[in-house]
Amino acid sequence: MQITQDTVVTLRLRIADAQSGQLLDSPKEPVVYLHGGYDNILAAIEAALDGQAAGHQATLNLSPEQAFGARDESLLRTIPKSEFPPGVKVGGQLRGQLDNGEPHVFNVVKIKGPQVLLDGNHPLAGRSLRIQLNVVAVRAATGEEIAHRHVHGDGGHHH
Repeated sequence: MQITQDTVVTLRLRIADAQSGQLLDSPKEPVVYLHGGYDNILAAIEAALDGQAAGHQATLNLSPEQAFGARDESLLRTIPKSEFPPGVKVGGQLRGQLDNGEPHVFNVVKIKGPQVLLDGNHPLAGRSLRIQLNVVAVRAATGEEIAHRHVHGDGGHHH
């Protein structure tokens, strides 16, 4: 079966920094997504896989704009430690708001004395990436998966 609109794709991925070659992520479990513009995976990956089939392998070199975007320094926040929820540590995440009031997730980057540094950028923002991918399986999506805009069951979302 070919990868087309409304197919479920199972991939193995390795993500490295394109300049240094440093391995950044190699998930143990396959990545499973609903193909067809549902924003479940990077658009550049979807474009490269369209029309391919199980067994297809590719290496993509993505600019920051094709990957997780440029870093946005306006997404850095410093908050007083006194306002920081107990139990959250460096590497954790907090829900907050952007300047326009829109909800946003911030990563806890540093706790220094009475202050906590938060970063609302994706951890890989601003980096050029080399992504190696291997298509493990392709199947037709169910009507429910299409209606919900994501994969259900093994490797996907469970309701």
